[in-house]
Amino acid sequence: MNRLSGLGLAMLLGMLTGAAGASPTVYIPLGSGNQVIAVDAATDRITASYSGVDNPHGLAATPDGEYLLAGSMKETPPAAGQPADAPTSKLALIHPAHGHVMLTIPVAGWTHHVAISPDGRYAVATHPTRGNISVVDLQSNQVVKTVATGPAPNYAVFGADGRTLFISNSGNGTVSEIATPDWKVVRSLPAGPGPTHLALAPDGSTLFAANPGAGKVTAIDVAAGKVKQTWTFGGKLHGLDLGEDGSTLFVSVKEAQKLVALDTVTGKRRSIGLAPAPYHLNTITGTGKVYVSSRSTPRIWVVDQKRLKVLGEITLPAGEGHQMAVVR
Repeated sequence: MNRLSGLGLAMLLGMLTGAAGASPTVYIPLGSGNQVIAVDAATDRITASYSGVDNPHGLAATPDGEYLLAGSMKETPPAAGQPADAPTSKLALIHPAHGHVMLTIPVAGWTHHVAISPDGRYAVATHPTRGNISVVDLQSNQVVKTVATGPAPNYAVFGADGRTLFISNSGNGTVSEIATPDWKVVRSLPAGPGPTHLALAPDGSTLFAANPGAGKVTAIDVAAGKVKQTWTFGGKLHGLDLGEDGSTLFVSVKEAQKLVALDTVTGKRRSIGLAPAPYHLNTITGTGKVYVSSRSTPRIWVVDQKRLKVLGEITLPAGEGHQMAVVR
């Protein structure tokens, strides 16, 4: 079954999301809540929910905002007679305008993170228990390539032109650099102990990797393929994302229960207490906000990026907020 497209759906989506310049919509997978929600970033109100997804963690949106792709952390053992690497999990393709899951795509192994290429053609799902990623063609909605990266591939981020893909490998402290024209691993970059979440500088020169267990963030010089700086945050951390200025890195330090804003140029830090257990985070471009979820309670903190002040909270209907996708 092919992706739905066409002028009629584009017009319908336009009517639902409003005119050009409308506020971003933030889509949030709720993990154990078995649903994905939509939040209007102008009002910080939940506007829709989508069921039919099992334990969604990874989530990405196509560049036009027409589709969401949710990865599941639920894995089913292969049936009797099937090979051990038979597909055991699913990616769910959601059409927000239609309000439900349109189809599912079988993948081998549960998915931690999902990324979609800048042109919207391909999606990538990381499979920590399989040591590889699935490459999905979003025209045919099929896995067209499986790429071995390293032990426990965790997070994926595309370069701005889509020709390069970076995958963090938590099991061996590296980031795999993949050339997407042929989906070949071309380099292995050092990334500090147990790298997970990644953020790429706007100019593509620096890749930031979270090292949660070590309580550190590693800055990698992409051209040189070397670590150029490391920052320590005094406790286990989780998520990170770059602010709207392109140089402020926001880091959720779960153990110390705080959100840190790090100026990656000067090294200056600001922080605000968030309890309990600040977890995933995303900066919401165009709003001056950063959304931070809690690992322990069903909530999202809404924080002002410049003032580092809590503006409010979003109470989640269930579960916990994981990888957010922002559609502008």
